[in-house]
Amino acid sequence: MSSDFKASGELRIRQKLGKYRIERRLGAGGFAIVYQAMDTVQGIRVAIKVPHARYTTETVLAEFRKEIRATSALEHENILPIKDASIIEDRLVVAFPLGEETLLQRMRRRLSLETAFDLAEQILKATAEAHKHHVIHCDIKPENVILFSGNRIRLADFGIAKVSQKTVKGGGTGTVGYMAPEQAMGKPSFRSDVFSIGLILWRLLSGEWPEWPFEWPAKGYPKLRGRIHPDFIDLMRRAIEVNPRHRYRDAQQMLAVFLSLKYRTLRHAKSRRRSAA
Repeated sequence: MSSDFKASGELRIRQKLGKYRIERRLGAGGFAIVYQAMDTVQGIRVAIKVPHARYTTETVLAEFRKEIRATSALEHENILPIKDASIIEDRLVVAFPLGEETLLQRMRRRLSLETAFDLAEQILKATAEAHKHHVIHCDIKPENVILFSGNRIRLADFGIAKVSQKTVKGGGTGTVGYMAPEQAMGKPSFRSDVFSIGLILWRLLSGEWPEWPFEWPAKGYPKLRGRIHPDFIDLMRRAIEVNPRHRYRDAQQMLAVFLSLKYRTLRHAKSRRRSAA
């Protein structure tokens, strides 16, 4: 093994790590690298997350065990389960079912309004289930939304997001672009996850990404006003309020409002399309 490889700690294509044979690199962050790998025992492809060697410490492992136990009750069709988590050759290796792509990749192609609403509903259902079990995700972003066949999504990194961000940053957890202001100050709550979902919803429907200081009307508002029911725009506006007390208290409350407005909004958009034809 070369000294460059030892220094980077990155796994090579076709390298074996326990029962996993590395096939390709899927992505990387400050805490870990994600690979597609073949489970040579079960004969199936999986995604494995391998934290950088410098983070595989007793402190991180203890924190990881605590978070995984806290999230073990999260069994839902829209939550990505952990297939296996173990120490292999002094590395922490976490294996997941392998999806087709991330929501970030999917958003680079055209999305119908109906598909956007379907994806948003699934994200909300996954987060509502977590909040019901008193679990805050802390890093809901398009990269952590994994798509499977049939436009089924599974929200990834429950528990792991907290460990990775706390380890790398040592302060507020989350990805800056989707992080609620209070979360950046180390005070995350269910309302912080609501904020992140609100930003994703806005980006899904407008193609634009609101940025700090999140002043109203947000970027992309004229496009939304032309096709989205005003009540649904109000839902998104409330979700991304800077003051957390003005947001929905959790994803369960936001999901209930979303479902009450969904079909009205889709009918409104369909009617607008017919009028424009």
